Amino acid sequence: MEQGSTNFLKAVVFFIGMIVLAVCIVGLPRFDPDSPYWQLPELANLQYPLLIGMYAAMIPFFFALYQTLKLLSYIHKNVAFSELSVKALRNIKYCATTISILYVVEMPYLYLLTKVDDAPGIIIGLVIIFASFVIAIFAAVLQKLLKDAIDIKSENDLTV
Repeated sequence: MEQGSTNFLKAVVFFIGMIVLAVCIVGLPRFDPDSPYWQLPELANLQYPLLIGMYAAMIPFFFALYQTLKLLSYIHKNVAFSELSVKALRNIKYCATTISILYVVEMPYLYLLTKVDDAPGIIIGLVIIFASFVIAIFAAVLQKLLKDAIDIKSENDLTV
């Protein structure tokens, strides 16, 4: 049952990564500088900061997905209670925090975009910030619990 669950979770993580990668590739033509959408004077200076911010956030996102796959492989190999798992959780926490910070920096540009385009950019940005922040807190709690469990396990191994 456990191996089937970890394989399923690996497939889900891989599928999420492929969807985000497809959005990155397909979404790129929307930022074409020759597009009439970006020729509006209000939007002329927003294109590149938005594009740079979104693609900069993809780097920690994909690194976090990679760390998640590593963590799932540790669970699959029954070495979940190890320093490697703690390190993977710490990296996931840092990636989620980085994504939150990048989108906080991006929020003024999203505000200007929504002011002109009447798009839900602020809500989407806030959802990304909040979700990344929740993931960072969850990873930090799991990291602490796992570290405490490893410490207790090593104490019990020494008493035998």
